[in-house]
Amino acid sequence: MASPSAREGEVDFQAPGASKPCKTWYKVFGKLDSPPLIVLHGGPGAGHEYMVTLVDLYEKHKIPIILYDQVGCGRSTHFREKAGDESFWTMDLFIAELDNLVDHLQLREVGFSALGQSWGGIVVGAYASRRPKGLKKLIIAGGPASMPLYAQGCKYLLSQLPPDVRHTIEECERKGDYESEEFQKASAVFYSRHFCKINPLPEPVQVGFVHLKEDPTAYLTMQGPSEFTIVGSFKEWEPWKEAHNIEAEALLINGDQDEAMDLCIEPWFRSIAKVKWVTLSNSSHMTHWEHRDRFNELCGTFLLSGRE
Repeated sequence: MASPSAREGEVDFQAPGASKPCKTWYKVFGKLDSPPLIVLHGGPGAGHEYMVTLVDLYEKHKIPIILYDQVGCGRSTHFREKAGDESFWTMDLFIAELDNLVDHLQLREVGFSALGQSWGGIVVGAYASRRPKGLKKLIIAGGPASMPLYAQGCKYLLSQLPPDVRHTIEECERKGDYESEEFQKASAVFYSRHFCKINPLPEPVQVGFVHLKEDPTAYLTMQGPSEFTIVGSFKEWEPWKEAHNIEAEALLINGDQDEAMDLCIEPWFRSIAKVKWVTLSNSSHMTHWEHRDRFNELCGTFLLSGRE
């Protein structure tokens, strides 16, 4: 989305365990003289483009917006040589990157909020649990509080698919066949119900899939080759177990047909002291696209409440 006040930049990042220089690419909408919203994309590895709907908050409410590509994707440094390296692709890596961006943009004093979608929501929840200086509010959109509960929910959603579709997915996963046309077609049925209900997919959402195809290193290492059966390094992650440490106010958003079912969102709600939870009707994982105005209204009201 074009904006006359948008500016792009890069910040050097000393990525833990990296053997080469690293940079994080970012884009800022508005002046950073009031608390901005830092937006964390999903994947890991889907890139910032599909989160561009959040720029509406700047255009309507003048809330500064910061989009960025996490390391391993988009215009930030890639680490294809770290494929399968679970000691590199850690939560600490992504939290260190976010902290580095906050410091580079000098946000500690003015303050900032953070919104994470899907995987980005997991990072935001884990980050807030560490009580970083300057964090005012957090929004978790479709970000699981527990990967085992997320997997349990996906297993249920798969069971509700037409028998032939379910059988194809199960058979392909049993064989490790994730590239065949049969698996792609069957997966598309799941995606159309529980990932994004807009057909055709918005172009920025398609760009996210392009990023994941061009460099799936982080995704394959941490999630695995399937959206609904998790075999990667974060399959046992349960960030809600530290969420009682979160002091900032939190807003949880998911869809009633979201692959991130209530089952895996509820632990956030139970654990965070100051929290509100909204489930949008007739909505899946891309709530910010399917109900763009309502989503941004919820976020804007939440972010602006309590400001002088």
